[in-house]
Amino acid sequence: MVAFTDGVFAIAITLLVLGLDVPSRASGLTEALLDQRQSLFAYALSFAVLGRLWLSHHSFFGGLHSFDRKLLVLNLVYLAWIAVVPFTSELLGNFSGDAPAVVVYAAGIVGVTATFGAQIAYAFRRGLLKPEYRQIARAGDAPGLFAVTIVFTISIPVALLSPTAAIVMWLATAVIGNRLGELIARPAMGR
Repeated sequence: MVAFTDGVFAIAITLLVLGLDVPSRASGLTEALLDQRQSLFAYALSFAVLGRLWLSHHSFFGGLHSFDRKLLVLNLVYLAWIAVVPFTSELLGNFSGDAPAVVVYAAGIVGVTATFGAQIAYAFRRGLLKPEYRQIARAGDAPGLFAVTIVFTISIPVALLSPTAAIVMWLATAVIGNRLGELIARPAMGR
């Protein structure tokens, strides 16, 4: 399961680069690259998001002492969301000023983080985690996921008013996400 998951992540991260176009002419190369700044931003954002999710997911699977069929099904749903990130990333890169593109990207990230959070919560409740990982899940992984899920969910209606404001919210999550997550997750994780 870990190898399959790693493979899906590797393919999704590789597909992100397909959203970038190679300029067709050498003259005006700087201008052609500047014209792609939205696509480059979407690529960088999605690469960072997928990279962070891969690190967390790898840690999570390393923290399992066993898994069952339901956890495997949850992981497949999670991977379905991961596989859609290259599409939502290209959509964001091509139409970042348009609310529907920002909403679709945010909804995809909500799907990814919510299903990962569901995996952690399920494994926690079912006793599938090694004792030493239970504290890591409580202190780090779950709060960060809660924060990202909530911020991206709130950014959906915000994007309808201002796509730029929604994107700024996403970027702010990188700075304040863990602290916000701790405040939100404390009741859910029994602290």
